[in-house]
Amino acid sequence: MDIFDVITLGGGLAFFLYGMNQLGAGLEKVSGGRMEKMLEKLTSNVVKSVLLGLIVTAAIQSSSATTVIVVGLVNAGILKLRNAVGVIMGANIGTTVTAQILRLGGNEDSPNLVMQFLNPKALAPMIAIAGIIMIMVAKRNKFKDIGSILVGFGILFQGMFIMEGAVSGLKDVPEFQQLFVSLQNPILGVLVGAVVTGIIQSSSASVGILQALSSTGAITFSAAFPIIMGQNIGTCVTPLLASIGANKNAKRAAMVHLYFNIIGTVLFLIAVYSLQYLILPGGFSFWNDAIYKDGIANFHTLFNVVCTLLFMPFAGLFAKLAEFTVRGSSKSADRPDEDVAVLDDRLLVSPSLALEQCQATVVKMGEYASYNFRESMKLFHKYDSKAVERIREFEDSIDRMEDRLGNYLLKLTDRELTDHESKDVTQILHIISEFERVGDYSINLMELAHQMYEQGIKFSDKAYKELDAIGEACGEIIQMALVSYRDTDLTLAKKVEPLEETIDIMVETLKYKHIERLKNGKCTIEAGINFLESLTNLERISDHCSNIGVYIIGHNFDRDTLNRHEYLKAMHKGDSEDYAQDIEEFKQKYYVRIQ
Repeated sequence: MDIFDVITLGGGLAFFLYGMNQLGAGLEKVSGGRMEKMLEKLTSNVVKSVLLGLIVTAAIQSSSATTVIVVGLVNAGILKLRNAVGVIMGANIGTTVTAQILRLGGNEDSPNLVMQFLNPKALAPMIAIAGIIMIMVAKRNKFKDIGSILVGFGILFQGMFIMEGAVSGLKDVPEFQQLFVSLQNPILGVLVGAVVTGIIQSSSASVGILQALSSTGAITFSAAFPIIMGQNIGTCVTPLLASIGANKNAKRAAMVHLYFNIIGTVLFLIAVYSLQYLILPGGFSFWNDAIYKDGIANFHTLFNVVCTLLFMPFAGLFAKLAEFTVRGSSKSADRPDEDVAVLDDRLLVSPSLALEQCQATVVKMGEYASYNFRESMKLFHKYDSKAVERIREFEDSIDRMEDRLGNYLLKLTDRELTDHESKDVTQILHIISEFERVGDYSINLMELAHQMYEQGIKFSDKAYKELDAIGEACGEIIQMALVSYRDTDLTLAKKVEPLEETIDIMVETLKYKHIERLKNGKCTIEAGINFLESLTNLERISDHCSNIGVYIIGHNFDRDTLNRHEYLKAMHKGDSEDYAQDIEEFKQKYYVRIQ
């Protein structure tokens, strides 16, 4: 084996890793991120958790990626450590799928023509051809994604064939055979498997390399068993690195993954070597025989399935062991900024899941803005310094969320996003700006109330009743905008603009009436100025809620945004019967109260 064979081996590994990544990315796109979202929502018991971990990992072709997502969800407080244990166990089974696919390469000597066609050396190129045709010809992204899956499948096997070709000459090299004789030492074999897997950070890839080397016939069952077990330990490196900088529960999730594989390896080593040398007469008959792809794939699967079934009843003990190792409180106070904790960079590996957390943060922004508005309006009647302090705290949180969301979405755009995910990013960027402005105008109202309190200014009873009426209308429009975004409620979003126009009419009416009161000396200049400024802030708040409604409607029609002015112009003309009816209902609810 010369330098060119080494280069070829490296190139084959590159093809293998790229194909596996392409296959997993395509499967994730086709799933629309639904599998990752299931991790968040359907982990109520250990059996469900194991099944979900298995399904997700089989789809994205990486137990490391699944465990990193789990670490991110635990860090964000979305997934409990106890529930994460089952997902991690299931991920270990899911990662065996790649090796089982690669074992198909053993059908080349079959006399059956159908089996020869099913052999990857014939099947992989045909699948890759079909995939590239779909990518080049298909118009819909869904079919292009399916094409990417097929191409990834073809590249995966091509990488395997290249690696097999590069190492084929080793079967006649005595030193190579002697190397694997030395690896029959279980401790050494485990270490080699762990180190190699830790370096390339993929147990599927390291098992694939082992399967390629098995084509030389130099690897025996006794040498392969400890290597395979070590590969499961090596795959823990990625989640351990991902947990750096995370909270204690996230670190514990990564430690659960490590403990699962270490304890499983120790127990399996004891069981296998006890059977071989102490219990079975003469030991396993195949112990010194050459192992090939199917044997490697089967033992890899057997190890992970048995360990999972054995440890499932003890999921709680694994969580306690991790808690014992990583000491400290598991409460959310462990996070430096609770408001944006769900925006964990570890979740960026799954854009759909990251976007879901962004949307949850936007909803929280809206809730804080709505709270600040309601509390600010109360201050006009009864000033409360503690309430003011609380309002300022919420405003600081809104500002933090806006800043963190902007940076997080910028990182997300560096990922490969689907068209729908790109539109979601655009919508979120619009919505966070609108809710932030609602929060700002609520602060303006709070400051006006503070100014009136400091100067001893009071509104007339009539002015207070008018302010309450339009304040309730503004409170409702904020809630309508928030709920329509949270629930993707198009019907409710279409009601935002009629209420906004009603508020505009109320503002114009109240300005006129208040100016008349000023002229007639029924109101002081200072109170009049504060009242008019309050109306201006209320009008601006309703405008931003109107923008949110338009963005939601535009997003529903699969557009980045509507031509807002054209849309509003059409609505104000009365082109919609529902629009005119909604305005009449809101007038009866609010406008009649100021006449």
